[in-house]
Amino acid sequence: MNQSWDALKDHQAAVEGRPILDLFAEGGRAADFSATVDGMMLDYAKTNIDARGRALLLDLAEKAGVAEKRDAMFAGVKINETEGRAVLHTALRNMDKPLLVDGQDVTVALRETHARLRAFADDVLSGRFAGQGGKITDVVNIGIGGSDLGPAMAVLALAPFHDGPRCHFVSNVDGAHAADILRGLNPATTLVIVASKTFTTIETMTNAETVRAWMAREVAEPAAQFAAVSTSAEKTAAFGIPAERVFGFEDWVGGRYSMWGPIGLSLMLAIGPERFDDFLRGGAAMDAHFCSAPFAENLPVLLALVGIWHNQFCGYATRAVLPYDQRLSRLPAYLQQLEMESNGKRVAMDGSDLPYHSGPVVWGEPGTNGQHAFYQLIHQGTRVIPCEFLVAKRGHEPDLAHQHLLLVSNCLAQSEALLRGRSLAQATEIMAKKGLTGVELDRQARHRVFPGNRPSTTLAYDQLTPFVLGQIIALYEHRVFVEGVILGLNSYDQWGVELGKELALALQPVLEGKAGTEGKDGSTAQLAAWFRS
Repeated sequence: MNQSWDALKDHQAAVEGRPILDLFAEGGRAADFSATVDGMMLDYAKTNIDARGRALLLDLAEKAGVAEKRDAMFAGVKINETEGRAVLHTALRNMDKPLLVDGQDVTVALRETHARLRAFADDVLSGRFAGQGGKITDVVNIGIGGSDLGPAMAVLALAPFHDGPRCHFVSNVDGAHAADILRGLNPATTLVIVASKTFTTIETMTNAETVRAWMAREVAEPAAQFAAVSTSAEKTAAFGIPAERVFGFEDWVGGRYSMWGPIGLSLMLAIGPERFDDFLRGGAAMDAHFCSAPFAENLPVLLALVGIWHNQFCGYATRAVLPYDQRLSRLPAYLQQLEMESNGKRVAMDGSDLPYHSGPVVWGEPGTNGQHAFYQLIHQGTRVIPCEFLVAKRGHEPDLAHQHLLLVSNCLAQSEALLRGRSLAQATEIMAKKGLTGVELDRQARHRVFPGNRPSTTLAYDQLTPFVLGQIIALYEHRVFVEGVILGLNSYDQWGVELGKELALALQPVLEGKAGTEGKDGSTAQLAAWFRS
């Protein structure tokens, strides 16, 4: 693998600064540097990856053992070595094929839980399960991280398919979040889902207590309108939630990969069990493609290799995710956790320091809003920021088709502008037509130069449906996996979230005046004293 890495470093140095546009000169590049599956197309032609660069990247993936580790993951091998766990979120969307973990077929329990989720969702949607004031009109999902970001993103993304109660999400321990969400809701017709695997997550349980107190002011039995997604039968029972409304999932499903199962209950309630199954089928279809397509035609592998090229070889430290789809406005936030918690590591699987940077900073906003905010930096700033555009061929509002056409036009125009740029000669010509001359012409023209040669990819799909959303999420999950394998790290633990939690628990009694600041640094001690005063 070191030879592949060195060859790629040499190749990148040789082509650095080459105009990407020159790669289109011979024709056929767009078709050659794109791949399709099930109505979805990934175009990565607007990058500085040429045929040799792609061949070297594919060789890197082969030598890193991506295929072998992929097959091991799907087979239930405990590839999460630091925690001794299998990684089987993929089984949540493909429950028909037996899968053994520690000698047991885990799909039996998965099917049982899925059937219970469907039955409960049907009861809520039909009114057989009702609140103490009538049919459920609103659902409040209380969770944080993977218990919030995925379902919150997906519920918004699939708004055209909603036929259930309104879904709301409370995550932040800041009391303002719960207060703002609850304002205007009727406790007697609200179902509350508490999503915490251990039922001990401090932010989630604090909010759960707050919402239970809110409900108790209006209804006789607040726990009667609670459900839980948790593996702790003892703690959920102590909270007052009966076992039939508790849905668990195994430790081989990481939080940020969990919305395919019980964590997706809010999504199932929003769009109905049948459409939720369509979402699962979309994810399963991408799984099948990932497992069977040659790497040169494999969307997750190609997207990962583009990311590796830009981050590890070109040195571009950030990645902008730009969905030209308003309903995917929470996708960048979801991908921040998926990618940065998974691959934001500093040591390899064997505990040695990584000899290169790990995952990039992931950020973004939906278009066209971003165009009037941070695109200035992307187009004319001093740093190159690779962009990943997502856009649908069709929207869900046929009477507003003209607006969707404008949306797509903007998306394609932005990637073209990043590629082409505008030269000083072109800018000078434009400003000369406005009557400028001499030094002022040159000064004004320079402000209008776009360097161009800035890379982007575009993921295009027909329409954002439950199936397509499933494809998109599974695509990015596998992209993260491939990048993690190539980087030699564990994408499925998240020790980086632990230290801050521990210190927060220790600081709470300090702020309450029950403990002193011994052992704290001067800054933390000063801040604690200020807040305590």
